[in-house]
Amino acid sequence: MIELNDNNFEAEVLKAEGLVMVDFWAVWCGPCRSLAPIVEEIAAEYQGKLKVAKYDVEGGTDILAQFGVRNIPTLLFFKNGELVDKSTGLVAKGKLSEKINSLL
Repeated sequence: MIELNDNNFEAEVLKAEGLVMVDFWAVWCGPCRSLAPIVEEIAAEYQGKLKVAKYDVEGGTDILAQFGVRNIPTLLFFKNGELVDKSTGLVAKGKLSEKINSLL
């Protein structure tokens, strides 16, 4: 899993080919901590098909403003550098898998 910040976001997400899921989270966020193991399972199950990255919202504000991230956890889905879908709040693994399968 890739740790993102304002410096590497463009290279790792906006210039990436294929589907990228970015998890916007914070250490102090309870729902974020609940979502973390689901995100890790998804990363393992979709290895080679889906790039999974995490962005600690404490690390910067430029990306948050650019993509309108106001609540966490938020999952943004990018396909070939374009934002194609968004999920806010704690989401069940089954629903997340359905969303990813529809985007692949």
